[in-house]
Amino acid sequence: MTTDGAGGTGNKDHGPTMTALSRRVIGSFGTTVGRVSSLNVPPALLRWVAGIDVATAGASAAVDVPDHATTLLLRTDKRELIVMGPRTRAAYHVAAPGHSCVQVRMRPGRAQALLGRPLNDLADRALPLRELQGLDVDQLAADPVTALEKALADRPEPSERLEEAARLLVGATVTATAARLHISERRLHALFTDGTGLSPKHFTRIDRVRTVLAADGGRWADIAATAGYYDQSHMTAEFRHFMGVPPAAFTAGRRPGATLCTA
Repeated sequence: MTTDGAGGTGNKDHGPTMTALSRRVIGSFGTTVGRVSSLNVPPALLRWVAGIDVATAGASAAVDVPDHATTLLLRTDKRELIVMGPRTRAAYHVAAPGHSCVQVRMRPGRAQALLGRPLNDLADRALPLRELQGLDVDQLAADPVTALEKALADRPEPSERLEEAARLLVGATVTATAARLHISERRLHALFTDGTGLSPKHFTRIDRVRTVLAADGGRWADIAATAGYYDQSHMTAEFRHFMGVPPAAFTAGRRPGATLCTA
């Protein structure tokens, strides 16, 4: 029997599975709220958008898990458009019931092309957008898919270099990824910080935690291996760093206290 920290225990080989955890983490943004509807992303949008969710807050506590993506968020009640940079730690909060929003999770490098600026200062920040050229905010609230199709239809095809690099980093080192792309590690670092707001290593660490959160059952040791950790203890330490508690504690509902969301 091994201690998971935060008061929880679990056998290294036969401890709690991820089934309950993955059911709690719903929607493409890993946000547990009152209700989430994940919309189908048509092929024309897939080159830009990884997911579109319409979320409505409930009265219970919610968790926003770490995310390496940049997100466009529209508060539908206030018609406020916000760009949210990558989230490097989990946030636990309670929002007023009934508040709803449209969340558009961008593919790696696409937000930089859409916003026309580097993202190297956006990590853990949320900035208001007065407007986004070609995007009708009222239509985004009523019909997100159509609004995005219109806004992105005439935009030039963004480079796929960053997305290719992100794919290669899954299961490969930064050094190996740079070599595969025939660029220096310094250039790869600049590519990621400008295009995602994160270094390649930080991007990969968040991706591994999200892989653990998305796992659909199984032993902790097996999940750790699948996610690319050295072993289960490595996974537990990394999960605690990003989520505030070890995996077993999170699964059992022993989580950091939620704060009131006033946004």
